Amino acid sequence: MKELPIRSVDFLTHCNIHVRLFFYSAPHRPPIKTPAQCLSQEPIIPHIAFSVLEFALLAGRLLAVEEMASGKAYIGKPVPDFRATAVVDGNIKDIKLSDYRGKYVVLFFYPLDFTFVCPTEIVAFNDRVEEFRKINCEVIAASVDSQFTHLAWTNTARKDGGLGSTNIPLVADINHNICKDYGVLKEEDGIAYRGLFIIDDKGILRQITINDLPVGRSVDETLRLVQAFQFTDQHGEVCPAGWQPGGDTIKPTVKDSKLFFAKQQ
Repeated sequence: MKELPIRSVDFLTHCNIHVRLFFYSAPHRPPIKTPAQCLSQEPIIPHIAFSVLEFALLAGRLLAVEEMASGKAYIGKPVPDFRATAVVDGNIKDIKLSDYRGKYVVLFFYPLDFTFVCPTEIVAFNDRVEEFRKINCEVIAASVDSQFTHLAWTNTARKDGGLGSTNIPLVADINHNICKDYGVLKEEDGIAYRGLFIIDDKGILRQITINDLPVGRSVDETLRLVQAFQFTDQHGEVCPAGWQPGGDTIKPTVKDSKLFFAKQQ
């Protein structure tokens, strides 16, 4: 049977729990049956018959995928590529995300140039970018401002709320397409939330953090996460909470993990 497009509809279960379920879309979708009808003895066409349990399993599986994504960016999947104009080392040029393949990338979005929290974040990442580069990782910042606003901001002294000279690209997403693809666009205001994405050297998304507007992000934590993902890539072991380079890791089997847990008090 040819697979048909699916869409979400609201469905109220017999437990009065509101669950989003997925059905075949019109005009091919047959009339939706209630749980009671699904469990009744009336004949049901085989290819459209689902039990309540199957409904729940399908919903749970698809919702789980939604929970691991931001826009079109899915954890464990290739990230949306983009080509955009950016300010790089004081010059305006086009960059492409996939050109960074072979390196880890920290891609972070911020609301607007010439604001308040934003310059503190960019300056913090900029001033420590060499620590990222030493571990084969690049840092890219993006907002909805134009490349000309970015350039003016880098030509403004830090004591006046500017960035001064920067060593990380500032991407101009003036049409909002990149923000939409990464699920960080605050549509009512036309600006980006503080989204941060860690992308590995194969272009796979490994981590998503999205802050509301008032609170900036931690360079220390971002660096730690990159180091942790790189360690797991190289060694196949997993990193416990708060892991720092040089700390104990866990062999991901029931037997071998006991070596780690035996040290815990």
